[in-house]
Amino acid sequence: MAEVTRVPLQPIAKGSLTKLWLGVAIGILIGFGLAWFVVPQVMATVNGVKIETLAEGVGPNPSATDVVFVRYKGTLDDGTVFDESQDIPLPVEGIFPEGSPLPLDRMLPGFTEGAQKMQKGGKYIMKIPAEQAYGAEPPPGAPIPPNADLTFEIELVDFMSEQDFQGRLQQLQQMMAMQQGLGQQQGAEGQPPAPGQ
Repeated sequence: MAEVTRVPLQPIAKGSLTKLWLGVAIGILIGFGLAWFVVPQVMATVNGVKIETLAEGVGPNPSATDVVFVRYKGTLDDGTVFDESQDIPLPVEGIFPEGSPLPLDRMLPGFTEGAQKMQKGGKYIMKIPAEQAYGAEPPPGAPIPPNADLTFEIELVDFMSEQDFQGRLQQLQQMMAMQQGLGQQQGAEGQPPAPGQ
């Protein structure tokens, strides 16, 4: 019978096995961490509207009659951008937050449903099926085809009640009227006197 050549095994250095298992454990934890933060978490599905959370918000949710201030981009299934928000440059800071103001009671049914599941400061992807969007009759001239599902990337900057919004709007209008009145008064003071004065 032939004898098997024996290879002497070297002893493992002290602490190497512990380091190896520690490295494996850290690798697994990093993998789970990346999966948790990179993969959007489905937060809710309401009447067919899917909301994925990209970044958690804090605090309460808006109601169906609130005005939300958002930054958003609306796309079709093929990636075509059909609408994108722009911050409204207001003349007085501190009256309205940044973002575009959208009264939820005048929005698409799916948008209103989805926005009520969001929180201030959160970032989301909202997928609205056609029957909760424009259905077979999109707005005339819009780049949205009939029966199109819509996807919105949304950052909910802030929200307030319609009453609060109207009060702040009135306050802003009064401030603008005062500034305009002061500007006209200062302009009139700088004019030369009219003949006969």
